[in-house]
Amino acid sequence: MSAVVVFIDQTDVSGGAGDADALSKSNQELLTLARLAGEPVAAVAGEVSDGLAAALGEAGVARVFASNQEELTSYLVAPKADFLAQVATAAGASTVLVGNNSEGKEIAARVGIALDAGVISDAVGLTVADGVLSVQKSVLAGEYTVEASATTAIAVVAVKSNSVHAEPAAAPATAAVEPFTAEFGPASLGARIVERTPKPDTGRPELGDARIVVAGGRGVDGNFGPVEELADVLGAAIGASRAATDAGWIEHSAQVGQTGKTVSPQLYISVGISGAIQQKAGMQTSKVIVAVNKDAESPVFEIADFGIVGDLFEVLPQATAEIRRRRA
Repeated sequence: MSAVVVFIDQTDVSGGAGDADALSKSNQELLTLARLAGEPVAAVAGEVSDGLAAALGEAGVARVFASNQEELTSYLVAPKADFLAQVATAAGASTVLVGNNSEGKEIAARVGIALDAGVISDAVGLTVADGVLSVQKSVLAGEYTVEASATTAIAVVAVKSNSVHAEPAAAPATAAVEPFTAEFGPASLGARIVERTPKPDTGRPELGDARIVVAGGRGVDGNFGPVEELADVLGAAIGASRAATDAGWIEHSAQVGQTGKTVSPQLYISVGISGAIQQKAGMQTSKVIVAVNKDAESPVFEIADFGIVGDLFEVLPQATAEIRRRRA
């Protein structure tokens, strides 16, 4: 089977952005897809603890290339792309998988240039037939799903979170960690990180990886309290429209849409958001969409699986109370 290299970034876990001994949900999903396409190989930027090595083995990874070089943490994404491209060459990879967040897509583009490889972003699935890898990709804000294949020897694929249910390997492996020293050119070291400010720990999942998202818009009128209460009872992440972030009601990192983050959760609850095309572009591939808006003519109801016409300040507290009652 051909090697499928999965990029795993552990460079931030020491700052509280993850568990050093565990694989993130998105990485588990990438490894699940990698097993469908070939022999999974991990390219780990950062420290590989015994716990992480065990988790990789449970995911079917027998070969791990790892680098804890200072350049991977002290500069922007270019050194990580150099490392990943060089690992792909050393492993003889046919496919490289990365996450579809903003950093992952930049890494994918840089690796594509380094390897003269075809790059496919916004992937939602992989299939292999007669040795040919086909990628299912969402386009036009999720209006269509197309089949795409790279015409090059290596394909670099950026995969959306929640595109596949993460599962352990049927036959676990023993992960052998191979220290790897990457070479970094001057162009890759042109932007050094001078300061890091850790994000406050809200106890909620990351927006891009969350299986449930509750998003508020102009209709919350500055009060995200009901949105936060519903999100917490569901174990959901909180999102927002651009109108809400521009008004300063919530940080810009929560913005979902064409100029914000693209999410594809199992459940997306839209609260007080009209559903303009810019918002649709960031969430239309969600599996189930529930809309709450007091305007029955809002465009969001055109794409919603379930719609509630009503005042969010009445609907959300009732929903939160009922969920708590049923879980009691």
